[in-house]
Amino acid sequence: MKKALHAVYALLIIIIMSVSFASCEKDAGKLPNIAFKTGTGYTSADATVAPNTAVKIGINASKSEGKDVITKFTITKSVDNAAAATVYAQDVSNGDTFDYDYNFESDSSAHVDKYTFTVVNKDGIVNSVSLTLTVQ
Repeated sequence: MKKALHAVYALLIIIIMSVSFASCEKDAGKLPNIAFKTGTGYTSADATVAPNTAVKIGINASKSEGKDVITKFTITKSVDNAAAATVYAQDVSNGDTFDYDYNFESDSSAHVDKYTFTVVNKDGIVNSVSLTLTVQ
């Protein structure tokens, strides 16, 4: 009986300690919001474009939690599945919301470009959107 009572106490202590440690863990946080701008003049999905064509890709981003403001924005480009290179990077100072329009002219030769637009919040959580442009 005494051993059974000690086992119950030990089990209760383990349960209490487990609950205490679990409640101390930091919330993993939520992804910042990011989406392509749509509408007249914007490219917001995979597309085929002619060489030397004006292209405009825009994004809207926002924080998803109170203090987890957006702190960084980058655009990378991969040509024909090669390693991606950064084409634009910006630190964001007032990161409740952020929007950006990327205007450029497509290259003069046929190939495939993958553009990735990435935002990072205060907790270092990353979210991105991508699209592919085929130049023909």
